[in-house]
Amino acid sequence: MTTLKIGTRASLLARTQCGHVAEMIRERLGVEVELVEITTQGDISRAPLASLGGTGVFVSALRDALLDGRVDIAVHSLKDIPTAPAEGITLAAVPTREDPRDVLVARDGLTLGELPPGSVVATGSPRRASQLGALGLGLEVVGLRGNIDTRLGKVTSGEVDGVILARAGLARIDRLALVTETIDPIQMLPAPGQGALAVECRSSDPELASELRAHIDDPHTRAAVSAERAVLSTLEAGCSAPVGALAEVADAGEDGSEIWVRAVALSHDGTVDIRRSASGPLADAVEVGTRLATGMLEEGAAELIDTPARRQQA
Repeated sequence: MTTLKIGTRASLLARTQCGHVAEMIRERLGVEVELVEITTQGDISRAPLASLGGTGVFVSALRDALLDGRVDIAVHSLKDIPTAPAEGITLAAVPTREDPRDVLVARDGLTLGELPPGSVVATGSPRRASQLGALGLGLEVVGLRGNIDTRLGKVTSGEVDGVILARAGLARIDRLALVTETIDPIQMLPAPGQGALAVECRSSDPELASELRAHIDDPHTRAAVSAERAVLSTLEAGCSAPVGALAEVADAGEDGSEIWVRAVALSHDGTVDIRRSASGPLADAVEVGTRLATGMLEEGAAELIDTPARRQQA
């Protein structure tokens, strides 16, 4: 096999994530790799992600490069990938997941509960903003764009009192020392797929897909994110919707492994929410996520998920 070209966004986090995958491919497949930087719509625009449609803005350009042969593999943050299948694209591998929880980086080492009412907390995620509102802490939530260091700089400059970020991203670029609180999922459920990476290749290259799945895919991670994405898909919600989900795999002894899924859908101000959980055999991960989300829809979750796609359908 010749050198594999791996497509990545140009940010420090994206290149670091891609580097992890590249190292696994070198070590486990014995193949040399070359990283190819691709600029996406989400990298160019400074507009809020929800106004861009949210779903796919960091993905489409990488997939285009994959399909036209500029790269052989594309690496994404899995939470950025639309839930609908993409023609000609195969999700070849989902490596072992980082900690999926959200974190706070705040001034003076403060936690969410220690920030005084009126403190300004920044996030670019409607999901995080809604769940912050649901906590009833009296915080002022403002929007946020930019790479991780730009976001962290908002705190050090005093522009905001804190920012909410994914723990996985900070871990991958060695910034965990700045975290002042890792937020319990009871308070804030992460985005479906958060902390996981997606390794895609062309469907017309089944041998490469098979090699990637055999050597770098983690079955438990794939099952967990599949359940979470089934929640998102059933709710017909994109990555900009105020929906959180987290699936965890547990050993059930003689009965084999089970999967436990929790999910929440919220109004944008966080004053209304629908929360459910479900469990089942690991092999039925997608069915468990689908069943959970179906129950949420029966409780009225669709009315809470006011996304651009839903407004267009209406």
